[in-house]
Amino acid sequence: MALLNILKYPDPRLHTVAKPVAEVDERIRTLVDDMLETMYSAEGVGLAATQVDVHERVVVIDTSNERNEPRVLINPELVSFSEDWVDGEEGCLSVPTIYDKVKRHSKVKVRSLNREGQVWEFEAEGLLAVCVQHEMDHLMGKVFVEYLSPMKRDRIKTKLVKKAREEQPERVRR
Repeated sequence: MALLNILKYPDPRLHTVAKPVAEVDERIRTLVDDMLETMYSAEGVGLAATQVDVHERVVVIDTSNERNEPRVLINPELVSFSEDWVDGEEGCLSVPTIYDKVKRHSKVKVRSLNREGQVWEFEAEGLLAVCVQHEMDHLMGKVFVEYLSPMKRDRIKTKLVKKAREEQPERVRR
């Protein structure tokens, strides 16, 4: 297993729409394992392949307190969703240290392939429902800050670009 590099907003690659996985093979299972290791290492609850610059429809999620209930979603689709909404605070491994409120469906039903390529469905509510929608947005090339006002989004972009510049070694900045 390997730790993967997580793209940071406003990297334009985060806006790439992911393609469906044609076959769940050893390459995809290795990607899943590496994504899980990366997500756990970064202390996240979800990670989409888009965030690690792989533009295929793969998501890993673990919202359990013990961090021992990984969910693998390959080619996920929302089968249904509630008409009621929840306004929850979200963060993102691609937008570090930034949290803001985003409106999401309070319940969703998801169908996807698992790590072995078998179809499975589950219903989600609470944090899991929010996480599923957040990660599926990544597969469509959308980052949660795009739900915010243009002014907030510009402030976040400016802050993260400045932070990235400050973290570069001196010789690279010249």
